[in-house]
Amino acid sequence: MKKLVLTGAAGRLGSHLRAPLSQMCDTLVSTDIADSISDLHANETYVKADLADFDAMVSLLEGADMVVHFGAIVDEAPFEELLGPNFIGAYNIWEAAHRNGLRRVVYASSIHAVGMYPKNECIGIDAAHRPDTFYGLAKCFAEDLASMYWDKRGLEAVCLRILSCAQVTNPRAVGSWLSYDDLIQLVTRSVDTPITGFSIIYGVSNNDRAPVDNSGAAHLGYRPKDNAEQFAKEIYAEAGPLDPQDPANFLHGGPFAAVDLGNSGMALLNLKEEDRP
Repeated sequence: MKKLVLTGAAGRLGSHLRAPLSQMCDTLVSTDIADSISDLHANETYVKADLADFDAMVSLLEGADMVVHFGAIVDEAPFEELLGPNFIGAYNIWEAAHRNGLRRVVYASSIHAVGMYPKNECIGIDAAHRPDTFYGLAKCFAEDLASMYWDKRGLEAVCLRILSCAQVTNPRAVGSWLSYDDLIQLVTRSVDTPITGFSIIYGVSNNDRAPVDNSGAAHLGYRPKDNAEQFAKEIYAEAGPLDPQDPANFLHGGPFAAVDLGNSGMALLNLKEEDRP
């Protein structure tokens, strides 16, 4: 490809994607709201831009083949705070992609689009939306936007419902973990698969206790290699007995399913400092 655009490039997951994406194109344009990012690759440029600025997104995507859209507020927050980057920003990306004739949007969706399902229901990619937060609602909005732009305008999209991409530090992550290596494979397969149409796939590693079913997305060629079972004994022993009535324990959304709307879910995930947004 001639040009790829990566939004959210200054974020934790975006930082892991810059190198592999730079190897898939002649030019990688990375963007975020940070003033700058360090260690640019030889074919990478950085543009500071706000997702909520439509004209900036149209300019950014000019001449691009695809956009990998990871930019957003990555936690639950009041609706008014999420409206610009997460809702309007999603519309701006899809409309700018359409106007510039891009082939595909690869989107960082989330398990929180379906976070209110019980974990003993091994949901597939066809599970109806059941958001756990305003954050999850934004993911539902973007997935429906992606579906509509495919149906009405022929713009392909792959929506990656990421479960938890961080070190395994809590019992939920034994099932929900997505390793960084598997994240990279997930995104690169979403970019280099010849035809995707509108696709949804869960971003999860090959965990013995993964609570979701990706069989309906086999056409993307994603075959995760890592397994969080190696951490299970230590994590479960440290946590002790879990309350089965606590929504954080028995719903797919974990703490996001338990917090009041507008309150941080990340704060309850026991993330290590290097995994915090």
